Amino acid sequence: MIYLASQSPRRAELLQQIGVSFHKLACEIDETPIPGEVPSEYVLRMAREKAATGWQELLTLDSPKMPLLAADTTVVCNDQILGKPQSSDDARRMLAMLSGSTHQVMTAVAVTDGRQLQSELSVTDVVFNDLSSQLIDDYIASGESTDKAGAYGIQGYGAVLVASMSGSYSAVVGLPLMETSRLLTQFNVPFWEAR
Repeated sequence: MIYLASQSPRRAELLQQIGVSFHKLACEIDETPIPGEVPSEYVLRMAREKAATGWQELLTLDSPKMPLLAADTTVVCNDQILGKPQSSDDARRMLAMLSGSTHQVMTAVAVTDGRQLQSELSVTDVVFNDLSSQLIDDYIASGESTDKAGAYGIQGYGAVLVASMSGSYSAVVGLPLMETSRLLTQFNVPFWEAR
């Protein structure tokens, strides 16, 4: 059993996929990049800060002190960090930028037990199809782009935008399961237990 410092239903589903039991914990931090910050350092910092902030919140609660997992996903195109779109126009700008090109999806995972904090980074190359203006408009109208880094989700309608990928599918969804299982093993958290 762990705490999951995320409200993402996708991360919850991925943890359930590998048999990890968890309690959800809301955790808000400032996600503004530091000027000049390299995208890989940014996403690792976000995951670590979410884990540290979540642990501090746990200390205020009368709850068992189990390991806490946090993660952060960002889309990077031409070394530019594409977070969650602020508006439909922002989503349209991001999808037009990704159209017909290769970008990286970076997902960092961090686990802490209050004594140590360990983290790992997964980087996946994703190639987008050439997207017509109509396809971009239709996708935005679906509502799926609203709360996702880079304005798309590969696990939903956004799958039709993707021509190919090289790396971890689960990381693009929001939680790289190989890295996650490796970190949880370091904290003696079992996974894929018989149910």
